[in-house]
Amino acid sequence: MEKKELFQQLIAFITDVHQMKHNVTKGFSIEDITPAQYGILEFIAVSQPVTVSEISECKGMSMPNTSRELKKLIDKSLCWKYDADEDKRKQYVRLAPKGEELMGNVFAHMENWVGERVRGLSGEELEQLSQAMELLRSTIFRIER
Repeated sequence: MEKKELFQQLIAFITDVHQMKHNVTKGFSIEDITPAQYGILEFIAVSQPVTVSEISECKGMSMPNTSRELKKLIDKSLCWKYDADEDKRKQYVRLAPKGEELMGNVFAHMENWVGERVRGLSGEELEQLSQAMELLRSTIFRIER
């Protein structure tokens, strides 16, 4: 396989992932949360604790916009910021209990959706899927910090 063909497959895969995420979450009512705020909550949930700059970089938002959206999430008691022990100038963000509950519900909904999609696959096929996702994570989607 040529690299150009692999690249085209990757672009199609990424597009499919975005569409799948939209389809999974569109049927789930998330109280008064904008898509940008949801993206921030999701990133925090899987990466916490995170800094405001990590959120900004990952979500492709300016620091002022990220701070503004975080303030709204803090006002809704979904997350909180706190000073780092090692450097009081640095702040971390974590989900608050209400945010943990919300994202737990969202992830449970997603897990059910995925369960329906893989129902009927053999153990070997599930293992192949797992290995394929790990290979993607360790190569193409490897994040260097």
